[in-house]
Amino acid sequence: MKRKKIIWTIVLVLLVLIAGAGYYAWKEYNRKNKDLKHEKAAFSLAATDLIGEFAANEKASNTKFLGKVVEVSGAIKDIVKDEKGYYTIVLGDTSSMSSVRCSMDSAHNADAGLVSKGNPVSMKGICTGYMADELLGSDVILNRAVLKKLSIKN
Repeated sequence: MKRKKIIWTIVLVLLVLIAGAGYYAWKEYNRKNKDLKHEKAAFSLAATDLIGEFAANEKASNTKFLGKVVEVSGAIKDIVKDEKGYYTIVLGDTSSMSSVRCSMDSAHNADAGLVSKGNPVSMKGICTGYMADELLGSDVILNRAVLKKLSIKN
């Protein structure tokens, strides 16, 4: 009798663990990213200032910016569309090879059609890294970026 009770307890515990793991897997599979359009930025600065901070001290800037929502403003250097139709808006000073590359959030990808080269904009995205290259210029990468503010230049 005691042995049956132990077996049933073990089976019950295993079923609860399997059900919990299944629920967690289902929840993670159906998880959606937050829309950054309405998120508050942890930092707000000009594109050239962001590039300058990373160039001056990459390690400290990684600690400060990586994984955080950053709002960056500046003139559009380039608009790049990849083979899948996703846009990357490149901000920065046209006289410099360095830039801030804002990969558009797929939910806001159509907003890239509202902008053109030379227009000043404000973009908000998650800082995911810095690529330093002395010959080609350095890039700060923002992912899931959204267009926050557009100023049309006449």
